[in-house]
Amino acid sequence: MGEISVSSTALGRLLTDSTGARARRPYQEAFAELADTYRGKPVPEILPLLRRAADEALLGFTDADLREQAEAIRSGARYVLRVRVT
Repeated sequence: MGEISVSSTALGRLLTDSTGARARRPYQEAFAELADTYRGKPVPEILPLLRRAADEALLGFTDADLREQAEAIRSGARYVLRVRVT
């Protein structure tokens, strides 16, 4: 399980924008697609894709956060991300 802190102004970058008006793809959407597509693939193959998605969503995940997420995708395990809004 991962945990990140995001400012209240950046929360929309993590979650899907229900209004449909967004400049960038929400990370939650990108993660779900990667999880569906890359299950069983090696972590080194998944990591750069997660990094790109996080960068595009302007989220500052650490390498350890992304490695944990990539491992969850690889193994098919459920991944829970705790978000602390600051």
